Amino acid sequence: MDTARLSPLEPLARAYQRAVPEHPADDGLFGPRSIVWRVNRDRCFPLAGMRSLMVQALHPLAMAGVAEHSSWRQDPFGRLAATSSYLLTTTYGDTASALAAAAWVRKIHKHVRGVDPETGLPYSAEDPALLLWVHAAMVESIVTVVQRYGRALSDQDADRYVAEMVRFAEIVGVPAEDVPATVGSLRAYIDSVELRQVTPAAKDAIGIVLDPPDLDDEMRDLWRDLGQVALGTLPAWAREMYGFDAPPAELMEREPVRQLLGALDLAFESLPGVLEARQRIELRTRA
Repeated sequence: MDTARLSPLEPLARAYQRAVPEHPADDGLFGPRSIVWRVNRDRCFPLAGMRSLMVQALHPLAMAGVAEHSSWRQDPFGRLAATSSYLLTTTYGDTASALAAAAWVRKIHKHVRGVDPETGLPYSAEDPALLLWVHAAMVESIVTVVQRYGRALSDQDADRYVAEMVRFAEIVGVPAEDVPATVGSLRAYIDSVELRQVTPAAKDAIGIVLDPPDLDDEMRDLWRDLGQVALGTLPAWAREMYGFDAPPAELMEREPVRQLLGALDLAFESLPGVLEARQRIELRTRA
């Protein structure tokens, strides 16, 4: 594969390189022995990220904040890189770097407010309820995808991951006692949220997630297949809200999906800085 043409992945590679320090002051919020360190470096993450966005977009107030205060439409891979950089910094950075990243996010959130044109309801990115929805959609998507297509993740370790990630929600403004700490309670919370609908902004966003601009033909085919897999991992109610049919069963089988993820990961790892950052994580984990 011609990596010189994979420009949309280059911001992700730069974010990865910057977010994993060569000489951290300490082990950060989670540390090398945490399940968060193990799960968050699984190569299923692009697939989990797609699914997460699909679930997050079903909350009209969360979607309105993104649609009206973000450059995601003009630069989807740039926004993905920014989100990835934050996740990586709070996972693998030292404590000061992780808390500084969270403080920066809270600062940005102060200016993200308005009225959703579809529901007529006011929204604020500082609202703990919206922050919890975004957090829950992300963490539940990671668990679902990694258990299905990633490294071995037992139910016990999945619960441990959800519990450790409570800290991730807390640093951006969600009271720790409000954050589900098991897979079961996380999914029960998602099912309990009544304000869910597919707005025009959500349809537009998912259209770009499934078919982003600026991909070469080979990468576009790969990305589209992964998008279909992401749709197939959604709860039936979410897929039905979007109006998508379930993908063919053979597309959802573990080995073909692992091959798709492997091809994407090979292209990503060949970009400057990615392999070195991964080696730093591995060395710290072994130490």
